[in-house]
Amino acid sequence: MTQTRWGIIGPGTIAHNFADGLSEAPSGVLHAIASRSAERRAAFGARYDVAEARRYGDAEALVADPEVDAVYVATPHPFHAEFALMALRAGKAVLVEKPAGLNAAETTALVEAARQEGVAFGEGYMYRFHPQIARLAELVREGAIGELRHVRASFGFAAPRKAESRLYARELAGGGILDVGGYPVSAALFCAGLARGAPFAAPLALRGVGHVGPTGVDEVAYGLLDFGEGLTAEIACGVARAMANELVLEGSAGSLRLPNPWMPGRDAGPSDATLLLTRGGETEEIVLRHPEHLFAFEAEAASQTVARGLAEPPAPAVSHAESIAIAEALDTWRAEVGYRTVGEDAASLRRLPRTLPRGLPEMPQVRVEGLERPMSRFVMGCDNRNTVAEGAVIWDAWLEAGGNAFDTAFVYGAGRHEAVLGEWIAARGVADEITVIVKGAHSPYCTPDAIETQLDISLDRLNLERAPIYVMHRDNPDVPVGEFVDVLDRLHRAGRIGLWGGSNWSAARLAEARADAAARGKAAPSLLNNNLALAVMERPVWPGCVSSNDPETLGFLRREQVMHLSWSSGARGYFLPPEIRGRLPEDTAPETCFGSEANAERRRRAEQLAAERGTTAHAVAMAWVLAQGFPSFALIGPRSPGELASTLPALAVELSAQEVAWLNLEAEG
Repeated sequence: MTQTRWGIIGPGTIAHNFADGLSEAPSGVLHAIASRSAERRAAFGARYDVAEARRYGDAEALVADPEVDAVYVATPHPFHAEFALMALRAGKAVLVEKPAGLNAAETTALVEAARQEGVAFGEGYMYRFHPQIARLAELVREGAIGELRHVRASFGFAAPRKAESRLYARELAGGGILDVGGYPVSAALFCAGLARGAPFAAPLALRGVGHVGPTGVDEVAYGLLDFGEGLTAEIACGVARAMANELVLEGSAGSLRLPNPWMPGRDAGPSDATLLLTRGGETEEIVLRHPEHLFAFEAEAASQTVARGLAEPPAPAVSHAESIAIAEALDTWRAEVGYRTVGEDAASLRRLPRTLPRGLPEMPQVRVEGLERPMSRFVMGCDNRNTVAEGAVIWDAWLEAGGNAFDTAFVYGAGRHEAVLGEWIAARGVADEITVIVKGAHSPYCTPDAIETQLDISLDRLNLERAPIYVMHRDNPDVPVGEFVDVLDRLHRAGRIGLWGGSNWSAARLAEARADAAARGKAAPSLLNNNLALAVMERPVWPGCVSSNDPETLGFLRREQVMHLSWSSGARGYFLPPEIRGRLPEDTAPETCFGSEANAERRRRAEQLAAERGTTAHAVAMAWVLAQGFPSFALIGPRSPGELASTLPALAVELSAQEVAWLNLEAEG
């Protein structure tokens, strides 16, 4: 039998556990190790009989070893995502210790990278590989405790408070939630999934309390989860408080308790386990005898996953989707408790390299009259990042891809999203290298006297001295257009704004403003920021939204050569494959806003052209936005590097004027 050859990065305590388990796994073998410490390399290598030539002083050398099939990442928490990405981009399968990333954005990047590279990826929740979890699942599915109503899970211990310890050091992402909180969270999600006939279920709400100690990490934390339909859970973790360390499922007909769910036989076999099933006042002991080391189950399953060419370990192991859901729950729990990791401080904001795959099209940047620097044809929407740490993952990738334009607004996230972008701009020192579109004057504050006040607040949030591009977020037809021209001309002459224009304005209203400004020698609006997509917006995405995909507006833009910044340039996913469209939120799903017979024909034509070009209909639709006969820029809203990578291929699609017209039903092919 061919064995999976493993390399271990970070030969610490948990790596010893995995190596011991691997020694009992027939499908895997330890082949190489990497550590910057020569002493640790020597000791670990000698103990597990790793050849000296395979004892690497850095991780880069290990992942470059052609004889390494898979990599186990066992470093301290802050380095999990970085080394996992390094291995994935080298084409190696990866098993990374939990937490896979310091936040959900990092975990998502790992899952995406694994899929892009076509290699296996898993998060090392070793307890999920133990047979007692499979037995628990059988009992719940069989209805042994009736309908599952509540889950209780805890994992806590009282470790001596040492500031330099990885458990208490903030620079090492210490604290209970990141160290052991994932165990009760993952158990709650897994059990809730059993109740719903799914691999896992994400909570609808999570509330938490806890104590952040003098070193800046959470020492103890408690949480309540609501899964809807009467299913709840309570979770607890800590590094400074001993806890029951158990998993209890309460059902309508009984209960099931695992007294030792997390660590049966962690350091050596046997890994025997007991499940206590209580029904009708009587308790049955279900004893599972297993001579193996706890980590042997994980090592064998992971090795077989690689050998069989699977993308992820089979259930009941944590899946890719569940890893992301766990990370999202941990993010919420930490926020509830008030624990910001060192990775969430703007002053020490780290970069996560290799989030994008190789071979992406080059981002074109074009010069626009009135702007200090060339501007990327795609513009990054910034209405969905709540912390600078998660924002950095996508925005750093954006800069790496050649993007330098960002779109934000006074109202996004009630101001939070502007502030988060501003933290990142300050941390990266890129204020003079990027173009930020600042929007204000959203209804009901679409008045001349609100513009300057909001602009001052936005620039303060964004850590900018001026707005390279300022856009009124809405129009107010009750206000004479000249009054808007006056205030924006004054701000332009004062150097507070550069170019300006209107979002969700009609072409007629913008033309009126341009004529008024020209007649009076004022700074004229030079851009329109409406929806422009290959699919026509049949029903407004939000009240007051305006589409530019109509003959009058397109004709105006072409005649006047007005710059256009398109939001929802992909028609909210209308041109994505049906299996993806079906998962989008119903209230803003593409069919809700863009569904029509005419748009269905546009999609059919895009799919036809995509098949001829060897690309996707979505790429064709995005290319259509960029191929207009006027300066056209497309706002995009990827929430992860993978979503960004899936959008960039549109840059390689070139469309003729005839194809642009044909796709939009303006001509026959």
